[in-house]
Amino acid sequence: MNDSIRFILNGEDVSLRNVRPTETLLDFLRLKRRLTGTKEGCAEGDCGACTVLVGRLIDGKLFYESVNACIRFIGSLHATHVVTVEHLAAKDGTLHPVQQAMVDCHGSQCGFCTPGFVMSLYGLWLSNDKPDRAEIEKALQGNLCRCTGYEPIVKAAEQVSLHRPSTLFDPLEKTRAEIIARLWAMQAETLTIASDEGRLIVPRSVEALAKVIAAEPTATIVAGSTDVGLWVTKQMRHLNPVVFINHLSELQSIVAGEYGISIGAGVTYTRAFETIARKIPAFSRLITRIGGEQVRNMGTIGGNIANGSPIGDSPPPLIALGAQLTLRSTEGARTLPLEDYFIAYGKQDRKPGEFVESVFVPYPVPGAKFAVYKISKRRDEDITAVLGAFYLVLDEAERVTDIRIAYGGMAAIPKRARSVEAELIGKPWSEATIEAARPAFDTDFQPLTDWRATAEYRQLTAKNLLTRFYLETVGAPAELKRFEEVA
Repeated sequence: MNDSIRFILNGEDVSLRNVRPTETLLDFLRLKRRLTGTKEGCAEGDCGACTVLVGRLIDGKLFYESVNACIRFIGSLHATHVVTVEHLAAKDGTLHPVQQAMVDCHGSQCGFCTPGFVMSLYGLWLSNDKPDRAEIEKALQGNLCRCTGYEPIVKAAEQVSLHRPSTLFDPLEKTRAEIIARLWAMQAETLTIASDEGRLIVPRSVEALAKVIAAEPTATIVAGSTDVGLWVTKQMRHLNPVVFINHLSELQSIVAGEYGISIGAGVTYTRAFETIARKIPAFSRLITRIGGEQVRNMGTIGGNIANGSPIGDSPPPLIALGAQLTLRSTEGARTLPLEDYFIAYGKQDRKPGEFVESVFVPYPVPGAKFAVYKISKRRDEDITAVLGAFYLVLDEAERVTDIRIAYGGMAAIPKRARSVEAELIGKPWSEATIEAARPAFDTDFQPLTDWRATAEYRQLTAKNLLTRFYLETVGAPAELKRFEEVA
């Protein structure tokens, strides 16, 4: 059946032929299936009230991840298993241990957000037998509650991990082998589905994707939809056609080689985290502040690059590390420095028919210093006001032999501070050098004022981040503390 989106909803096989290109999973669940445990709160992937689990096959294994149904499109669900809160309790009404813990610990007051919290905790329960406090809080970053203050919910997570039953009716554990077989049976050739509001395309392979984009150069390519989803739910944009690529195994590889990490365009932040944390720890610490767990389970580094946003979190550190981007089309592959991909606001060096295939991230050389700083109004799950990334190499005399400084939120594109770098190259890495270089920021950047920050704040913050980087590299905790108090 190459004209139907097929997936499993709880225990039922679903086959859909008349699907709008931007129909959301949330609307399908609530309006067409009356599964109203999945709530609409923000409609932009922030509050977590719409959280469900989506299971997919990766290298033949079945993985379940929490996602935001409000910005997840139906077209991205082919050959997946969608699990809602209604599926957790036993047929006789016995609550799942995660649900029971929420009751026992008084983790619900008004109750609106509760199903989303339950699903996030269930996802954690499936993937981590003994989560610590930090892991619990990380799993709940994408869920907002106005009532409980979160402590009862955290206690519920701790309780269910301490008293995990040895035998259980858990609907996903007991049917795992069966679900894997059913998902394998749903694999199909390229799908093209037309409706009154447009077409959606699910290519079978990267080769098929290249042919689709060659024929449809204006198509919207969707991997995680964490940005495109808001085009639809907030801007009410009409997209046609839409090409979904989150299922393509050729774009799912992440390989730590001898000289760096190769990351396929379809690799999510969650899947990239372990490898990046092992090889480039400073970069991984940034990833934990990109959205909530649901967003990191959906969003991809390749997508963050492809859309060219000036406040995308991953491009500045990738540029500072000297990343190389590979674009592909029916004519073959083309590689370029990532910083050259960004031309102007809304304009990237991507020819008609090309799509982002992968990014190669070189390892810092031995002795290099690398740091990333994200400034936002809220620490977790917030959009960047200013993001600075710094890569530094010193010689034996503590002089700067190589430095790359890249910022987001300071210009119409992710941009290097070339004038500042020129002021630092060949100079002693000292406080005097840093102070002398600070005025060069006024040459490199003329930021805008918006609701996240004023232009003056951004300019001063960018300068201060360089000073912070210097203080951290020379190991001056007292000076850094005083600096942070002033800043």
